[in-house]
Amino acid sequence: MVKSRISARRRPLLLGVSAALLAPALLAACGAHGSPLAAGDAAQPSATPSASTSTTPSGSGSSSIAARPTPSGVSSSPFGSPSRQTPSGAGSTAATTPPSAPATGATTPSAPGSGPSTPAGGQHTPAPATHVLAHTASGGRTVALTFDDGPGPATGQVLDLLAKYDAKATFCEIGDNAKANPAAVKRIVAEGHRLCDHTVDHPQPMHTQSHQQQVAEIADAKTQIENAAGGNAQITWWRAPGGDFTAENEKIGADQGMKSLGWSVDPRDWSRPGVQSIVNTVEQNLRPGSVVLMHDGGGDRSQTVAALKQLLPWMVAQGYTFDFPQS
Repeated sequence: MVKSRISARRRPLLLGVSAALLAPALLAACGAHGSPLAAGDAAQPSATPSASTSTTPSGSGSSSIAARPTPSGVSSSPFGSPSRQTPSGAGSTAATTPPSAPATGATTPSAPGSGPSTPAGGQHTPAPATHVLAHTASGGRTVALTFDDGPGPATGQVLDLLAKYDAKATFCEIGDNAKANPAAVKRIVAEGHRLCDHTVDHPQPMHTQSHQQQVAEIADAKTQIENAAGGNAQITWWRAPGGDFTAENEKIGADQGMKSLGWSVDPRDWSRPGVQSIVNTVEQNLRPGSVVLMHDGGGDRSQTVAALKQLLPWMVAQGYTFDFPQS
């Protein structure tokens, strides 16, 4: 039998043709990398859980208030303080949060003086407040310390630290907490501090309450705080939960003889971001005339107390004196 010979010159050409014909079959059998199935698996998004807010109950004497957010930014004032800057607060969990952010679920206020509007969807947008205070009374190198959501278990520790540095502060109190802790309220007044109305039980968002509910929250809290303080305690300000000031509740407060009190520095201590985060945020954003927001109630305030131990001597070393807010 005569074997046909394939010249050496033709052999590579035939091998190449064979490989080309076999390749699709091999790929189909083995499953090619990057096939539609593989691409679909790789592109399947992983579910991202939604963020939640811790609600740690407060200590003894407070049955209605829990740790809750006070939406605001770190440095620039949500209430138009004229002397504020907007540097970033390193280590702060709030550095990128707009200071004027409304409370969770609230609508964004319209421009000052524009009046109520009804956006697409029919949800009412309240007219914003126009006279929210966020500066010290004296100006200059002064700072106004304010504490929200008390009285609570940490109030005594805060008062001890303030006394050590001869620092005065303003306590924005929950009416129910004041009623349950009259001794703490009396001590606040006796040691020369000021009182502020922070509603009966901290409703959020406040602007969604009916007019009568808002009147009750503000007026009843004032009565509760005055009764707890005894004597002729003067309550100059009120502060809306979450900074949810509107033209409506601003007028309610004014009808009760109180001005709306905002803030210009917020270390978001309610969220327990860590002692050093609280300290860094205040130190990096404090300016002459600042109103600093912190909390002595509404949950575990051990981080706030520890931060205050560092902040008070630092403020004194920086030449700050302690003042009350504008009135």
